[in-house]
Amino acid sequence: MRTADYPVDTTILERWSPRAFAADTMPEADLMSILEAGRWAPSAFNAQPWRFVWALRGDSAWDRLLGLLIPFNQGWAEKAAALVFFVSDTMQDGSSGPKPSHSHSFDTGAAWALMALQAGHLGYHSHGMTGVDFEAARRELGVPERFRVEAAAAFGRIGDPAALPDGLAAVAQLKWTTRRLAITTCQQRLFP
Repeated sequence: MRTADYPVDTTILERWSPRAFAADTMPEADLMSILEAGRWAPSAFNAQPWRFVWALRGDSAWDRLLGLLIPFNQGWAEKAAALVFFVSDTMQDGSSGPKPSHSHSFDTGAAWALMALQAGHLGYHSHGMTGVDFEAARRELGVPERFRVEAAAAFGRIGDPAALPDGLAAVAQLKWTTRRLAITTCQQRLFP
């Protein structure tokens, strides 16, 4: 098990991003629970700039969404139970009309984080990725100009790493860690 420098909930410590998924299906209700968690994320001015475009393994949109990933990611994500694309509204509507949102990506990232934690709570894992054909995603997903395709994520149950495409099985066995808190944080100034 991972260890933290300071007390952190075990849900956070147990979360990791596998590439080996079990090629299982997921009930739509489970995916809706994951998406619901994202809905409750905090956002600046409660603007909620996120939009989620999803497909479940076996439904009519699966191959189309899978095809929007770069080939490397398609090779392992094809066994996931669900794919979600994250899109954010780059503009914020106000009383004087729309203005650029400084926090749309940040806020959508908060939604993704809550979804990853909810997936873990339900016994699933998730793997976020930016290995996406963003122009194709914009076209295929019908994303309006004022929106930005941010990323995608695969959700599902853990699979056998030996079933991964060539070269990934060894990587899947690595014990990933994070930088120490003392390296990641600074008091008062990032660079003295």
